[in-house]
Amino acid sequence: MSLAVVPCTDRAVWDGYVDRFQGHPQQLWGWGETKAMHGWSVDRVLVTDDENILGCAQLLVRKLPSPFGALVYVPRGPMCSEDNATAVLEQLAGYASSRHHGVALSIEPDWDAESPFAPAVAAAGFKPSANTVLIPRTLILDLAKTDDELMADMSKSTRANIRKSMRSEVDFRKVAAAAELEQVLGIYHETAARAGFGIHEDQYYRDIWANLGEGSPIIGAFDGDQLLAFVWLSRSGATAFELYGGVSAEGQKQRVNYGVKWAALRAMREDGCCRYDFNGLLNDGISDFKKQFAKHENMLMGTWEKPLSPLYPVYARAMPAARKALQAARRLLKRVTRR
Repeated sequence: MSLAVVPCTDRAVWDGYVDRFQGHPQQLWGWGETKAMHGWSVDRVLVTDDENILGCAQLLVRKLPSPFGALVYVPRGPMCSEDNATAVLEQLAGYASSRHHGVALSIEPDWDAESPFAPAVAAAGFKPSANTVLIPRTLILDLAKTDDELMADMSKSTRANIRKSMRSEVDFRKVAAAAELEQVLGIYHETAARAGFGIHEDQYYRDIWANLGEGSPIIGAFDGDQLLAFVWLSRSGATAFELYGGVSAEGQKQRVNYGVKWAALRAMREDGCCRYDFNGLLNDGISDFKKQFAKHENMLMGTWEKPLSPLYPVYARAMPAARKALQAARRLLKRVTRR
């Protein structure tokens, strides 16, 4: 069997393959367009045997300082069957080396840690890496379950808060207008300041909204025209993935953050998604809130890298230190600009 890697330059065709392989929203065309506007280049490729498409991946490419070449990164991909995983990954690694002069191909698959995909990834020459972008420990809900089944896995207080929110006069609906998006950004700034996490510049979020379109629904809790809380998602045919969330001080008092999360779950089920990914669990207050919605956790495979250059050992040692320095610089800049 002769395999080849070929580019895909048609948005509709690409997103069709994402849905065919039950791919993750971070493999959608619109997500790649947003990353291309903020420091990355994007290459969408199909792995074919001339008769069939065996897999595909949206490659994000970032140039590195000389002499390292580039990092080639696949968020929540590639997309392929278990049987074809090793062959697809070998083809992608060869392409990342020859086409992009990559120092490494880094993947963070949307595959369970204990799935049969794990030995297939190792067989293709990939090794676990600590250079993580997307957190592998997460919570994924099965949206094939009924309301009662989903609620049965929640804490008693969570069920009570949801029911109280749904009986209130708060309106839970999708954000539909640019002015409402600006309210979302205002609450997100407020939430980030309260919880102490960093965020992007506002234009980054506006670009997500524009580039993903219907693939980026925001479910809001409204008191009249006033937004109290939101859950911002990206969604493919199979998977809904939480991107961001926030609640105002008034929304906290009314506990509408419970109701809006429940409204988001139900909306994504109505839209046809079968999985709802809460996007990472840490040991923090936000994660404690997420964990109230189920009795289980999920562990995905995490980050795996395949060296593509003799310089990879130097890169692997330098990358964590460089990332820490960049994060420290960003925190310092935010403190200075707030004064």
